[in-house]
Amino acid sequence: MIKSMTAFARKQTQGDWGTAIIEIKTVNHRYLDINLRTPEAVRDLEMPLREAIRKQLQRGKVDFTLRYSQSSSTDLQLTLNEALLVQLINAADKVESYLPASTQYGAMDLLRWPGVIQANEGDLTVIQKHLLSLAGETLIELNNAREREGCALTELIQQRLTAIDAQVELVKPRIGEVMAQQRQKLQERISELEVSVDPERLEQELVLLAQRIDVSEELDRLITHTKEVQHVLNKGGTVGRRLDFLMQELNREANTLGSKSIDSAMTQASIEMKVLIEQMREQVQNIE
Repeated sequence: MIKSMTAFARKQTQGDWGTAIIEIKTVNHRYLDINLRTPEAVRDLEMPLREAIRKQLQRGKVDFTLRYSQSSSTDLQLTLNEALLVQLINAADKVESYLPASTQYGAMDLLRWPGVIQANEGDLTVIQKHLLSLAGETLIELNNAREREGCALTELIQQRLTAIDAQVELVKPRIGEVMAQQRQKLQERISELEVSVDPERLEQELVLLAQRIDVSEELDRLITHTKEVQHVLNKGGTVGRRLDFLMQELNREANTLGSKSIDSAMTQASIEMKVLIEQMREQVQNIE
């Protein structure tokens, strides 16, 4: 299954322990880049959350936001970190001695300091279990969205592969026709000049010309590359980098086709191919 790196998912849950909302947004990136935003109260979840993300996603820039609010009716047992509180009071008193006119601090100011109020470890375990479960559900929803987007990208790429193959089929008959036209033009030019030409030398020049304008190999490689792209799409998985490489190869052959062309139809085909390849390349940038 092909997956896009662009997706969004949001899940919310609540219980006696409180309310939690998780939002995950992903965009294209060369590697897996995880940006976590979690409340201080559940900061211990960062490592398990990162591990859960790595199991589900291979590439992309990930913005993971967790919002958690404690229920007012909860039976959580809160513990006061008295040692830390004493340190804060002493520090605040010292600051006051330097700034007598400064605003007085209150009890709530001290209680808001991270770590002064701590939940019972058993209560935290229950909360973390719910939050990790919610994270897992959100990641599943995100992956489903990435797969749906991946299917749409696959269809767009396949349409352009078909269009490239069609251009190749248009060019193939032109190779012999262009060579015949060049032979005729050369012979007409010789007749106009009314000069005698060694037939053997003429044939040698025509052979050299044929070699310079022959694009059979380029056309064959274009077909080979489009088949390989289709094979990679059918295989699925983390194939974005492989597809990006194939886009470069397709573009190289299309450029060579254009540089060798001495025929307007072949030149136009080369331009059309490059447009199609660029359209595919833009889509491939979003594939995991």
